[in-house]
Amino acid sequence: MPAITAPKHQDGDFFVDYEEKVFEDVKAEPGQKALVTFHTVAFEGSIGFVNMLQATRLQRKGFETSILLYGPGVTLGIQRGFPKLGDEAFPGHLNFNRQLTKFMAEGGKVYACRFALQALYGHGEPSLIDGVRPINPLDVLDLKLLHVRDNALIIDTWTV
Repeated sequence: MPAITAPKHQDGDFFVDYEEKVFEDVKAEPGQKALVTFHTVAFEGSIGFVNMLQATRLQRKGFETSILLYGPGVTLGIQRGFPKLGDEAFPGHLNFNRQLTKFMAEGGKVYACRFALQALYGHGEPSLIDGVRPINPLDVLDLKLLHVRDNALIIDTWTV
């Protein structure tokens, strides 16, 4: 059997060169917009949280950034907690709430489809995180079309 002679990795070791940046650090030009849509269920994979981080990064790069929660995506924008709203039942339990709140505090806009909220998931507008704006289901497509018309960057987040 081959002997392993490499030293054991230690806390603080680096596995990759995380400081090398290959591409320029792009910033938004005046008036540039971005839209990140979410048609994904909370806690059913990392894509919802990862693209919330992307939306926050776009906002910080100067893009006028909006998030659209529709279909199962509205589950990202509802208040949670256990045993009471706002209580973190396990580490990471409130990641979505905290990230959306931070995003909005930095100037981002978050919209949630009223149809999905009520008809699909049995929630009302009082279930939404403060600052999330409920919209008519007919506004879902128009919000996307407005961003297309404005030549915005659009990132669509889907899980199946």
